[in-house]
Amino acid sequence: MLVGVTGEKRMVVVGLTGGIGSGKSTVSGLLAERGAIVIDADRIAADVRAPGGAAYQPLIDRFGPTIVAADGTIDRKALAEIAFADEKALADLNAITHPAIGAEIAARMAAEAGTDHLVLLDVPLLVENGRVTTDEVIVVDCPVDEAVRRLVEYRGFDEADARRRVAAQVTRDERLAKADFVIDNSGAPEALGDQVTRCWTWLESVRAEHRARSTAE
Repeated sequence: MLVGVTGEKRMVVVGLTGGIGSGKSTVSGLLAERGAIVIDADRIAADVRAPGGAAYQPLIDRFGPTIVAADGTIDRKALAEIAFADEKALADLNAITHPAIGAEIAARMAAEAGTDHLVLLDVPLLVENGRVTTDEVIVVDCPVDEAVRRLVEYRGFDEADARRRVAAQVTRDERLAKADFVIDNSGAPEALGDQVTRCWTWLESVRAEHRARSTAE
């Protein structure tokens, strides 16, 4: 997914990423409340997997009718059990879904051309795919054991599956190496608000710098 848009005004494109169970979606929601324009790759992925979506029938063709739930939608758990079982299956899943997701992200980015909005690209695999162009990167970080605990306690994963999902992603160190701003979400939920407030202050300063640069040009 390569995204690049130009205009008289220049939006600030900020990548938001974090490992599974890190709390990235919570952070995304809090930043949206403060005024960020959020483009959520997970929600777009759900749309392309939905009946009639670009990836719906290709997924069934590749992974079989057992991934279809009784209501006709794709059963994410059933799909994940197959796709995460081996590298080839996961590569096939990505080959089906990523182009459709990328096209929709590009379209939504194009709709923001000519603005100076703070556009937040909420992309779980931002570091892994290396093809999304952003001005800055925010990483939501937490220890692996804490991420696993959340997946088991709040999202119904069994521990082995949770650890397999975490292991399939890049390491914390690799993700943190790409960060311009880190939100540590290893603690209690109430501690997150202050960190998001500091992040928003930083984002506003980044936007001010971009506005000044645009004026100078």
